[in-house]
Amino acid sequence: MNAFVCREKRPLETRVALDPAAVSRFVKLGATVTLESAAGTAAGHPDDAYRNAGALIASDPQKALAEADFVLRVRPPEASEISRQKPGSAAVGFMDPFSNRELIDAMVARGVTGVCMELIPRTTLAQKMDALSSQANLAGYAAVLMAANRLDAILPMMMTPAGTISPAKVFIIGVGVAGLQAIATARRLGARVEAFDTRPVVEEQVRSLGAKFVKIDIGETGQTEQGYARELTARQVAMQQAGMAKICAGADIVITTAKVFGRQAPRLLTAEMLTGMRPGAVVVDLAAESGGNVEGTRLDEEVVLDHGVRLLGWGAPECRVPRHASQMYASNLSSFIEHFWNAETGTPDLDRDDEILKGCLLVHRGQIQERFKP
Repeated sequence: MNAFVCREKRPLETRVALDPAAVSRFVKLGATVTLESAAGTAAGHPDDAYRNAGALIASDPQKALAEADFVLRVRPPEASEISRQKPGSAAVGFMDPFSNRELIDAMVARGVTGVCMELIPRTTLAQKMDALSSQANLAGYAAVLMAANRLDAILPMMMTPAGTISPAKVFIIGVGVAGLQAIATARRLGARVEAFDTRPVVEEQVRSLGAKFVKIDIGETGQTEQGYARELTARQVAMQQAGMAKICAGADIVITTAKVFGRQAPRLLTAEMLTGMRPGAVVVDLAAESGGNVEGTRLDEEVVLDHGVRLLGWGAPECRVPRHASQMYASNLSSFIEHFWNAETGTPDLDRDDEILKGCLLVHRGQIQERFKP
């Protein structure tokens, strides 16, 4: 197998698909790994670190792309990049499959196999490959630090000769992987934390982290087979907003994490709710890339409202910790390749019948998978 790692082109993207440790794992399997020069620089990995791990640095990236059997990325490629891959090769990475029809069409036209890392099943067997969860974990951590950095107060309680400082109040909306990590991080920093989720089943997890679970009666809710919260009706969203408004008004930091995979993020905080928050409070919208949970959020920007509330809409906060974000993503990719590795052919076997493949294949050898057909 000849694998090629592209340098990410999206502004503010600091991650890389493979770190030197993952390259070593690939080389031990017998694979040849080539990287575009400076692919890992933003994540703290210079070209020499990759050379020492056994990788090659491409003198001609376009040629390396065209000759690769597997092209590994973090962000979705452009359709024009797919058209330069050789037929029968594979493109692996986050693919944004429900909003990127042009990319899927390009894979079909070129005869390229597309592996979508967002669609790795949430099963015990696939846990080591679950890139969506690994990155969400870091996003929750980074969100708290971003908020703390912009807040006009400290998070922990302090008893000083000048008086006692009360702990900051943090409200987490959405208790998935990112939300749980945000709770744990805010608690470690000494904040008083409350959290809400439409799934009552997560209450025990919230309490185990030392936070208070907020109960808002919005009728019947639940979760999907993959463990995600089900989409709410318009009436349920209105009921949820009414219940959250009072909590937001008393919060110093609010972090929203609600995403509905393949659809625009639900609007959770309205302009009216933001008006009720105190000046200097900070809101971090982790769904900014999919439309935002918060009215007024702008992707990759900080917005200061007229009354002083700050809205942070940075996409992919895990890019703030690129070394570990790349390490985790690279480990997910390595585990995926190793799971399907065929020692006899010296390449992953993506033709076999496998539940993981059924979940994450977009296109296979130019044939679009049934659920992605228009």
